[in-house]
Amino acid sequence: MRTQRQVVDFSLRRRALLREVYSGRVGAYEVCDASPYLKSAAKFHGEPTEVRCPVCRRENLTHVHYIYGDELKQSAGQARTKAELPVLALTFREFQVYVVEVCRSCGWNHLVEQYVLGRDGIAGGPAEAAATGGRRAR
Repeated sequence: MRTQRQVVDFSLRRRALLREVYSGRVGAYEVCDASPYLKSAAKFHGEPTEVRCPVCRRENLTHVHYIYGDELKQSAGQARTKAELPVLALTFREFQVYVVEVCRSCGWNHLVEQYVLGRDGIAGGPAEAAATGGRRAR
């Protein structure tokens, strides 16, 4: 997605947490605590992955994309499919996307990534116009 910016990857935090689980310092019951709403969002709005659940190893993980932003109004906090994000990015100036991986079998869930989408990041958009004083960049 070309308007994706300010990406934060949480893979190091995920790896550290899994190391704690595998060593027995953290119980699986503590990390396999997905709410019914999150499991439902994974079922209806999630994107299947090819990655097996690192805890139960029974099922592949599902990515759920949550959107947040002032401009979204009542849509803020909703789960959206990955296919809907480019349309929203052209519609709204700026919003945050949080990607959560979920195992629908055991309830493992972890924040994978966070990034910003929206029109401000598109060439010729409001942010570029402000930076160039309204002139088009050549």
